[in-house]
Amino acid sequence: MNKLNMNHVAGIILGGGKGSRLFPLTKKRSKPAVPLGGKYRLVDIPVSNCINSGIKKIFVITQFNSESLNRSVYETYKFDHFSRGYIRILAAEQSMENKEWLQGTADAIRKNIKHLAEDMNVEYFLILSGDQLYRMDYDMIISRHQESRADVTIALTVVNKEKAPEFGLAKVNDEGEIKAFIEKPQEPSLIETYYIPPSVKESQGLSSDKDYVLANMGIYVFTKEYLCELMEETEEHDFGKHIIPSLLGKKKLAGFFHNAYWEDIGTIRAFYDANLDLTSSSPQFSLYDVERPIYAQPLFLPASRLEHCNVRNSLISEGCIIHNVSINRSVIGVRSIINKESTINDSIIMGADFYEKRSNKKKERIQMGIGNNCIIEGAIIDKNACIGNNVKIINQERLDSKEGEGYLIRDGIVVVEKGAIIPDGTII
Repeated sequence: MNKLNMNHVAGIILGGGKGSRLFPLTKKRSKPAVPLGGKYRLVDIPVSNCINSGIKKIFVITQFNSESLNRSVYETYKFDHFSRGYIRILAAEQSMENKEWLQGTADAIRKNIKHLAEDMNVEYFLILSGDQLYRMDYDMIISRHQESRADVTIALTVVNKEKAPEFGLAKVNDEGEIKAFIEKPQEPSLIETYYIPPSVKESQGLSSDKDYVLANMGIYVFTKEYLCELMEETEEHDFGKHIIPSLLGKKKLAGFFHNAYWEDIGTIRAFYDANLDLTSSSPQFSLYDVERPIYAQPLFLPASRLEHCNVRNSLISEGCIIHNVSINRSVIGVRSIINKESTINDSIIMGADFYEKRSNKKKERIQMGIGNNCIIEGAIIDKNACIGNNVKIINQERLDSKEGEGYLIRDGIVVVEKGAIIPDGTII
């Protein structure tokens, strides 16, 4: 299918989940609205992939803490009247037919199908997740769906056996048709039955000494006609847990193999690692691909000002003011203010939404950002946080998890909550 026909494809980005694995980053925002790479949001990845693939009919389904996502999408993506393109937010709604909130991926589609099916020119639906980091030419998976004459096409990627319990797993035959599927198996003996055979490892250039599985990426292609029919026939809530396994042996399920970088960044550890990898000299995911850019909200900020700083292997976003600071292997977000004699190592500083000072509990006006003589290592500092002077955020006790005033430790990573105020002299 060439790109000229992508006007007949609509992308559906699922962004309605609670994002509990990313808490507290999702405490005050929806999961797809979580900042990424200093200036982007998670939702910018699938939307950019759609635009770069020629798909300009996009739906974003939201539910929890959806205001920030709605605002970001509205302010970022504008299609002109002549492109026939649109991006529409479908917020969870109650009606006479649907009195409950969205219960899963399939339920989100079912309860919005009347809106999704309105465009008579759309022939295919491409269902996408809002919490993944990857690039994909979606016209290739649409072509795979057409050529295989499948009822459903599922994007699959290779992962190590250690990660198998986190994903739905598939077995395919020589024609790439899915013959077995299981959602997040926990039993090692069961996972073994899904190992990629040696012949496939050899053809894909995989190490013969390691075991791999084919993981469901949560990306699906349906014809509009069949998806509408399927949503009427079943009341199941989730594609991976319920619908895909129920179709085995009844419908043709085709696999589409994605051989490039892909990361599910739905956990604090995965989110942290994926962000810091962007700072490496050869990142697995490049933000500098001029042919397939990642789009973001235009902020019209001035260039960052760095005075007497030592910066190594880091990303510095626009609008920052940084004085006499040492920064190593860190991502510094927009409007970050970092004051004198502070050290930032292996951390994500998300920045701020504005420059104005805030009031603390004593009604005193305090500057957002990071104060003087602070040490921050292995941490995520969410937006609009106020870190006082002489603060050390270093997970001093080397804890895997903990909950404190204005912060949590998850997977050994200290996460300072959005808008938190950390007083002078605090040691975490």
